[in-house]
Amino acid sequence: MKPAMNIRWRLICTLGIVLTFIHPVQGEDLPNVRRTEDVIYGRKDGMALTMDVFQPANANRAGVIYLVNGGWLSSKATPRMQNVQPEYYRMFLDRGYTVFAVVTSSQPRYTIPDLMSDSLRAVRYIRAHADRFGISPDRLGITGSSSGGHLTLSVAAMGGPGQPDAADPVDRESSAVQAAACFFPPTDFLNYGGPGVSGVGEGPLKPLQVAFGPRAATEAGRQVLGKEISPIYFISPRLPPTLIIHGDADEVVPLQQSQSFVERARSVGIKEIELIVRPGKGHGWPSGSIVWKSEEDIREFVRWFDSHLLAPGKSI
Repeated sequence: MKPAMNIRWRLICTLGIVLTFIHPVQGEDLPNVRRTEDVIYGRKDGMALTMDVFQPANANRAGVIYLVNGGWLSSKATPRMQNVQPEYYRMFLDRGYTVFAVVTSSQPRYTIPDLMSDSLRAVRYIRAHADRFGISPDRLGITGSSSGGHLTLSVAAMGGPGQPDAADPVDRESSAVQAAACFFPPTDFLNYGGPGVSGVGEGPLKPLQVAFGPRAATEAGRQVLGKEISPIYFISPRLPPTLIIHGDADEVVPLQQSQSFVERARSVGIKEIELIVRPGKGHGWPSGSIVWKSEEDIREFVRWFDSHLLAPGKSI
């Protein structure tokens, strides 16, 4: 194995692909949950963008959008960083949430801006078909980890009204969500771990440079792209309630990324934002437990969504 490939492989392992080798294919379906596979939420370059929808028998009419994404890779079943794993959604389903496991396009063919666009499209599609899925269109939460966390915060910060005159009815819908919760997200690629430190395919993210595309090859391009893909620059007073969980020993996505995002949100008056720091934890919890099976952490996400999607005044 060439040195560059060896470095890339070590980083990918750190980011979590090892966990999907443990579960290389889809897990077993859950009891009392109706699963609808391969719902097409969009198309690009002749390719269908799909999601699997999980509807519990005790549905509470709120939805959780789970972004199946790691290292800006996404797949339904192949052994990549993230694939569709029904057992990961168990706590949400037990609580009555309808879960949308959204598969986006992936690097190397598609770059980060494409994945951001896919994620926003998925929200619009779900809202446009809320009646079909038995949910309320104004009770949507979104979640993910690592690059999925980056996409989660991108949707939270950038989501907004659709285009009233769009030819596609889906594009007329809002891409805003009502709550967000994620693990260890990149938020500011122009200040990655410190002021002026570039993470636009550089530093810890250099092995994933292909995900940033050709613009990351020049300093001028990195400056423009870095701002374009960093959710911190899109924070406004309309940011929905947001929860982040991050380890203070993370060497891939510095804790500073979450801290800066929270500080910026508070500076514009956002009160419903929370950062939980896990002492000694790295990028994906090094103890061998999978973050999406960490009851302590997922319980916090459920608590957050309960508080902001099932609040008094919102009908069930």
